[in-house]
Order: sequence, then structure tokens, then C-alpha cells
Amino acid sequence: IYADPAKRLELYFRPKDPYCHPVCANRFPTSTMLLKVRRRTKKKQQQLDTEEQIQPEVEFEMEILGIVTTVYKFQGMSDFQYLAMHSGPDGKQTSMYDKVLMLKPEKEEFFNRELPLYIPPPIFSRLDTPVDYFYRPDIQHRSGYHNPQVSGENLIGLSRARRPHNAIFVNFDDEEIPTKPLDAAVQTWKKVCTNPVDKRVEEELRKLFEARPVWSRNAVKANISVHPDKLKLLLPYLAFYMLTGPWRSLWVRFGYDPRKHPEAKIYQVLDFRIRCGMKYGYAPNDMPVKAKRSTYNYSLPITVKKQASHTVSVHDLKQGLGTAATAGAKKPASSRYKLKESIYIFREGALPPYRQMFYQLCDLSVDSLQKIIHRNDGSEAECTERDGWCLPKTSDELRDTMSLMIKQIIRSTRPALFSNPTSSEDGKEQLAYESGEDEDDEEEEEEDFKPSDGSENEMETEILDYV
Repeated sequence: IYADPAKRLELYFRPKDPYCHPVCANRFPTSTMLLKVRRRTKKKQQQLDTEEQIQPEVEFEMEILGIVTTVYKFQGMSDFQYLAMHSGPDGKQTSMYDKVLMLKPEKEEFFNRELPLYIPPPIFSRLDTPVDYFYRPDIQHRSGYHNPQVSGENLIGLSRARRPHNAIFVNFDDEEIPTKPLDAAVQTWKKVCTNPVDKRVEEELRKLFEARPVWSRNAVKANISVHPDKLKLLLPYLAFYMLTGPWRSLWVRFGYDPRKHPEAKIYQVLDFRIRCGMKYGYAPNDMPVKAKRSTYNYSLPITVKKQASHTVSVHDLKQGLGTAATAGAKKPASSRYKLKESIYIFREGALPPYRQMFYQLCDLSVDSLQKIIHRNDGSEAECTERDGWCLPKTSDELRDTMSLMIKQIIRSTRPALFSNPTSSEDGKEQLAYESGEDEDDEEEEEEDFKPSDGSENEMETEILDYV
């Protein structure tokens, strides 16, 4: 805990109880001294009258051992504690720890026993300090005012409030596509575009959309150097955002409808995830590509002391945030915010930077993958929500081929993981095994993926910057 300044010190009142909820201490800097105090007592005998009394003589010795620079203070309240107990009909409490805790490998009888229902809470209080709720007073309307009719626009939903970046969102089933940005998006960008560097970035992005009407955000960041906060304002000025369909999570140039142009097939998105498990010969911990976020390092708000984030204001953007060269900067301004090419392009012989990637089909720089994509060139009949202009199951075939390539890369870099190397037979047989065609009882996670639910994908977090 001391090694990580963001962690809080946890104290468990019952360390051996896995259901014990800790109290947390905050970390504070200090400049105090650690003292070692000795208390010495000497007994002294005095004769008073005929009675013998013992009066101790006390001496204190102090020694400075060192300087303390960090202290932890328990300032929060103790949270609710949940015990594995069961109340009998007579009101007697019975412990269930020996029934619900498996301390050693047990036989089948251990799991088939009849036990009272015990469901611990999934989460305790999120905060351990009192919070004042400032309730709004009742609104006094003028006479004759009537509440509006209930609709989807004024209902409290699960998503957070829309942020003022003025992006236009389009679903696959929307009839019309926008041809120009919102007036607020134009005004916002004109307000912050005050230096020549910003105008140059605007022209570069405009040329990108002229050469290619559909871009992912990572692809844009890999081709031009622009501060992320300014990119949030520039993209809604030049393009709209697709929420669902084969172009979900992509930015499309205003006035361009990919549903009406078969050549837009190459711009469709592919949700690719590196497969792992015993079926593929390597476990998640053995994979060279580490997870972007790990559940092992996740902590609830009560156990992490989060630092306040710096809010970017319009004044900061006007001053050329992230564009002017700063003293001691290692990279030049022209490439300081550029991402690597591997963030959006898939090449043979190279591992993806993350376990889940969103590639555009034109960025799959492998001849065998492009042959799968262009099988129906010139004969595209209908644009569907799942497959777009491609043939059905094209995405599945691309994922199978890419998974086989990645398996071969991992096998070459870590041959010890594959204790039983397969014979170099026909690639189709390996591909069939990789795609699970010989195992009908196993179901790939990609089979249940629906493009219409793309905004609910756990990794599609780009939209959270705008909604």
C-alpha cells in the first residue's frame, strides 16, 4: 500500500473472515519525529511512623529514532458488516462459515448438501464519509402551467447527461443522414481555433475525410497530431458519429451515406478479440498482449483516493493547449500526440496492441483477409445491419483467419506454451479447429454479437466522450 500513493490502507477487524468489510485510512504527508520513550521505575522505601510505605520513583528516557514523512489516518466510518449467519425458527443464530467456506478440496457431497439460502451483498457502501445532500426546493410554477407529457426525452435514464460537444449521432435505421454540423459545433470550434496550428490541423483532417469518408478516432489520431481535447471539438465539426450498424463507432463525413455506396464496404468495422483459453493452447496470463484494463487491479471508490482531474476550459484551448511547443518537450509539436500505426492497422506477423481492437476492413493489410472481403465485388445486392455490403459470415471468417495468424505468432514467440505441437497439415484443418467447426457444443462469443447493440459493448467507450 505504501508503494502506491493512490491506495488507501485497509484495516480488517476480523482478518480470517472473508466477508469482513474493512475500514480505510487516507494517506497524508507529514513532518514528525518517531520517539522511543522508556519509563523506568525505582522503588524507594520510607519509614513513616511505624508503617512501611513504598513510593515509586519514575524516570523517562526519550530517543529520536527517525523522521516520519507519511501517516495514515482513519477518518471514515466503519461500514456495515455482514455475517454468514442463519436465524432458526426459534430465533437462534447459527453460524454458516463451515458450510459455505471451502477450505480444502471437497467431494461432491459438499456441494449437494441442503443449506439455507445465503446471498452476501455484491457491494457495500460506496463512500465511508458523510455526504450532505442538497435537495432542490419545489419549483413554483406560474398559474396555468401544466407538466409536459411523458416521453423518452424527459425520462431519467441510465446513461449520463449529454456533454456539450455537439456531435450528431446516427443509427443504421435512420432514413436521413446529416449534411452539415450543428451551429453550436461550428461556433465552439471557431471559438477555440485561434492559432495557425489549429487551422492547419483542421485542413489536414478535412483532407483525410476527402480522401476517405469514414474514419475511426484512433486512425485519425495516428495520422494527425492534435490534442485529444481539441479533437473532441473538431470531429463534430467535420463528421457525424454512427451508433449502430456495420460502421458503428466510426466518424463519417457529412453528406456521405455509406448505406448507399457499395464501395463503403471497405470502411466497415470489425470487432476483433484475441481468443485465449485451453482450447487455443494458451491462458490469458500467458498471452503476450496484456489486457487494457484488469479486474484484479480494480478498486471501489472507498479503497482508492482519486485525485481531482484538471478541467480544460475554453481559455486553455484558445491558448493552444497541446499545440505550442513546451520547454523540455521530447517530441516535436508535429508528432507529439500521434499514435502508432499499429493502433488501427493489422499486419501479418505483428500482434495487436490490445486484446480487443476495432479495425476497419481497409486497414487489414493482409492479402488473404482482403480476398475474403472482396469476394462479392460488383455483386453487392443489399446493405444489412449485421454484415453491411459483405457476404454473410464474412466477419466470422475474418476473425478465424486473424486468430490463426495470432496463434502462430504466439507459438513462434513462446513455443513452451504448446507442449503438443500440431503437425504442419493443411491450413484449412487448422482453421476449422480454430473456428470451432469440429466442436458444435462450444459457442464462440462473437456469434451472439449484434451490431445493433454495438453501443453497449464494454470496450466501445469512445461514445462516452460525447454522451
